[in-house]
Amino acid sequence: QVRLVESGGGLVQAGGSLRLSCAASGITFSINAMGWYRQAPGKQRELVATITSGGGTNYADSVKGRFTISRDNAKNTMYLQMNSLKPEDTAIYYCNADVQGVSYFPPRPYWGQGTQVTVSS
Repeated sequence: QVRLVESGGGLVQAGGSLRLSCAASGITFSINAMGWYRQAPGKQRELVATITSGGGTNYADSVKGRFTISRDNAKNTMYLQMNSLKPEDTAIYYCNADVQGVSYFPPRPYWGQGTQVTVSS
């Protein structure tokens, strides 16, 4: 079955950098759009950035200029380079993928289990 696994989270000081990865397995046909979302304690899950299969990107205003989303379609892996981190970036970061399988249509959304990012001031 399809599985998304995030890695790369951790504790970093304000101004520092982290790089998150999301590896997808069990893909039988293709991955359409992918994205990173985050959820801070007591808050709703929010969009961080998305990327299409062709590389088109979209960012939340709060991360523009600091975060960069990318993907390697050959490896079914997505990345989030996070620079100039702020304490308000502290959250659990989840990856999402819109997956098309050989046995079903339309594509189905899948989520990873999340990775904790903590930015200290």
